[in-house]
Amino acid sequence: MPTFTDPVADADELREAVRGLAHATRSIADPATIYAVLGSVSSALASLSQSLHQIGAVHDGPTAQWAATRNDANAGRAAAYRESWELHRAAEMVQQVAECVDRAHEIEATIAYDSPARAMAAQLPRRDQPGLSL
Repeated sequence: MPTFTDPVADADELREAVRGLAHATRSIADPATIYAVLGSVSSALASLSQSLHQIGAVHDGPTAQWAATRNDANAGRAAAYRESWELHRAAEMVQQVAECVDRAHEIEATIAYDSPARAMAAQLPRRDQPGLSL
C-alpha cells in the first residue's frame, strides 16, 4: 500500500509491483484484460516520469550547494548537476515510452476478442461444409 509520504518505501513497493506484473504477464489467459493492463502501465509510466523529474529537481536547487564529494564542494555540486541531468533525461525517455504505450492502448481499444469457447468452436469443422467426416 503506498504511503504517499515515504519515497523509499513507495519505491520498494513499485519495484515489487513491477516484478509482480512481469510474472503475471508471462501468460495472459484472457487477452481482453490487456486493455486494462496497458491503461494502468500508461498511468504508472506518467507517474514515474514525474517522479524522476522531481528527484532531479532536488539537485537543481539548494541541495546542490550541500553536496560534497570527499570534502570537495565543487566536485559535489558538479556531481549533483550531472545527476540532475541524467534524471531529467531519463524522465523524458520514460515519457516517450509512455507515449508509445498510450498509442498501443488506443489501438488495443479497437480489437475485439472472441471468448475462448467461441474461438474453439470456430476452429472445428462444421457439418454443413463438405469434407471428410468420421
